[in-house]
Amino acid sequence: MAFGLWLSSIGCFLSCQEGGEAGDLFGQWRMADSDSKYVSFSGSITRFRDTNANEVYGNFQHKGDSLFIQCHSIEGTRSDTITVEESFGFKPFKNIRVKIETISSDVLILSKDGRKWNFSKY
Repeated sequence: MAFGLWLSSIGCFLSCQEGGEAGDLFGQWRMADSDSKYVSFSGSITRFRDTNANEVYGNFQHKGDSLFIQCHSIEGTRSDTITVEESFGFKPFKNIRVKIETISSDVLILSKDGRKWNFSKY
């Protein structure tokens, strides 16, 4: 019994480690040609941040070469949707699906419908 509890504690500890499910996406990425737009990934949480506007959180899943993001507007304001859909260009707000073209330790390239987003590790 004690060994099982200890094993469960170790499993929880390892699963809660920094980065968690984010894998290669883990960390903060700066959008190319912008000093104000960042996206970050940790565990299963993503954050879109535009230092000229605001920040929006969401959940994400990385499956194969696809990235699925469900954004959440805590206060339900239109500015949250504008930040994600217009400032970053990711649509629709609650059901984003993009293809991961490239991911390395310092470059992330996403694409959808002929559009590409380039990010560098920050």
